[in-house]
Amino acid sequence: MKYFPNKFILMILTTFSLTACGNISNDIENKLNELKNKTESLDSVINKEVDKVLTLDSIINVESDKVKKLDSLINKNSSKLDSIKNEKIELYEKIIK
Repeated sequence: MKYFPNKFILMILTTFSLTACGNISNDIENKLNELKNKTESLDSVINKEVDKVLTLDSIINVESDKVKKLDSLINKNSSKLDSIKNEKIELYEKIIK
């Protein structure tokens, strides 16, 4: 009979410990769920921003192609103008001599 209070106290402490561990487990699970939700939200934001960057990259490529075409046209017209200028200079020199 002497050990009955010790066993009773030990049983109460064991029950309290198991209950406390259960609460901690629930708290940890809740925090993990919150973290998962925040991670998914952040992933969504990152994906949207990556899509914006890809769209911008595509626009830059299209505009770059336009600039290259314009540059080619300018070079072509510049060559034509140089050719015409040289012809006129030759004619002028012939007239002067």
